[in-house]
Amino acid sequence: MNRRIYDFWVGLFVTVGMLSLTFLVLRVSNASEAAAKATYRVTAAFDNIGGLKVRAPVKSAGVVVGRVSGIRLDPKSYRAIVSIDIEQGFQFSKDSSADILTSGILGDQYVGLEPGGDEANLKDGDKITLTSSAIVLEKLISQFMFSKAADNKDSAAAPAAATPAK
Repeated sequence: MNRRIYDFWVGLFVTVGMLSLTFLVLRVSNASEAAAKATYRVTAAFDNIGGLKVRAPVKSAGVVVGRVSGIRLDPKSYRAIVSIDIEQGFQFSKDSSADILTSGILGDQYVGLEPGGDEANLKDGDKITLTSSAIVLEKLISQFMFSKAADNKDSAAAPAAATPAK
């Protein structure tokens, strides 16, 4: 009889643990939250999206206003076309701009929306034309290294300044 009670409590503990883990996974992935809100979809073309991923946040003034819903490559222009779902409660003007930004120095990338001043707002299916691509850290480092190497080469090749004779 003692063994049955022990098995019951272990089974109950494992079941509660599994339910808690499922709840945490749903909260972290925002799966339950995304289905509840109405959105409208816009697209933006970027030369380089860096490490942007589907379901990445779309932020304006630091507030999450939507999510990236799709990423594809345009076969004609070879630019990345990013589909963005913006919550209906947030209306942006047609001349708004989209930038790919990074959270911190090495954090995840997200789309930043800057509102414009146009009277007309973006609607479902519109395109954001003012875009700024991701800054690739590796490119910046290599440009810095090459410029420093060129500076050192130039300074070594420059003749030493003549000192006045006494």
